[in-house]
Formats: sequence, C-alpha cells, structure tokens
Amino acid sequence: MNRAAEDSEVAADGGRPGPAAPGRRGRPRSAAADSAIIEAVLRLIEDGVSIGELSMERIAREAGVGKATVYRRWPGKSALMLDVMRSLDVPSPPPAGLSVRDDLVSLLEFLRRRGLAKRSSALLRTVVSHVQAQPELWAEYHATVVRARHEALLGVLRRGVANGEIRADHDLDTLADLFVGPMLARALLHDRTELPDALPADIVDLVLEGVRPTARAAG
Repeated sequence: MNRAAEDSEVAADGGRPGPAAPGRRGRPRSAAADSAIIEAVLRLIEDGVSIGELSMERIAREAGVGKATVYRRWPGKSALMLDVMRSLDVPSPPPAGLSVRDDLVSLLEFLRRRGLAKRSSALLRTVVSHVQAQPELWAEYHATVVRARHEALLGVLRRGVANGEIRADHDLDTLADLFVGPMLARALLHDRTELPDALPADIVDLVLEGVRPTARAAG
C-alpha cells in the first residue's frame, strides 16, 4: 500500500486511528498493508537492525505507509514483532507414527530446513539476543509456537518408551533437549556453519544409541 492509499484509508476512518464508533462495523484490514509492514520488518532485520533500533515510524517508512496504518493494526512494537515471528512459522508435519527413529529424524529435518532459511534464523537470533529486553514477546512465542513443537517431540519419545526403544529412567524434557539442542546451537551460534543433510539422522542415532535399553534392562 502506498502513502496515498494509506491517506485514503485514514480519511475513511475519520482521519486518525482509534476504536470504531458504537454501532459501526468498521472497515476490514488490508491484507496488502499487513504484508507490506511485516515484509518491511523482515528487511530491516536482514539488514542488521536490532529490535531495540526498530521504531514504528521507521517501519512505516520502510513499508511505504503512514504511522497511523501501523498503529491501527498493532498497539506497539511487541505485538507487531509477534506477528512477524508468526509469519515465518510453518507448522511441522505430524509424525507418521511408523518408526520412532524416523519420526525423530523428520522433526529435526524440519528444524534443519528452518535453519537454512536466512530470514527465520536471522529473526530468531535477533529475538534471542534481545529476549531480556522483550520478555513478553518471547513468552508469547513460546506459548503459541515452541510449546506445540516440544509436545510433538515428547509424544514421539513417550511412544519410544512405551514400545521399549527408549529407557524409561530418563527425564523426557531433558532427552528432548538432547535431540533439539545441537540443531539450535548450529543455527543460532554458528550462523556461517552449514547444516548438512545428514545432521538430523546423525543426531538422532547418536542420542538413541545412549538411551536404548541395555541387555540387562531388557532382560
């Protein structure tokens, strides 16, 4: 949306952002404006702008819209950043349920491919580096995105314990971290490091080797 279109939108809304008048349904949000604003944030982060340096005014200029358009959609930067993070999120496919090992490899392969995406990894690194300054942003993202993925992984691990592929004397939350941790470390701490195709299978096989039931335990 260009500045002229935004001015038209503001005029139609009475000249400034604010709640709709009683009994008024209100005009629907423009998907084009939403996309332009989110795209502007992504470009700025890719260019190395930190969350602390981002302002609603700067985002509006980058998107080619007026500040009123941004504030009409998001009350502040944290709410906007949460939607930016969500825009990059693609739900992981549900585990096929045929093999615990293959399901674990599939979940890690999804993380590997996300780590290869420049935007996803750049945004995640930026948010993690500013998590202390934006705790509510991370808490909301964790509640809506991270927790769902963690539960999917725990579901596969519980199935592994139930069918005897994984020993039952391990804390599953810790075990989940052993699978996911190496992938996140590569993506977050070593952004120039390649994520090889074989990495998910290597991680899964190494961890499973250490947590399979021993002959004594099996007997």
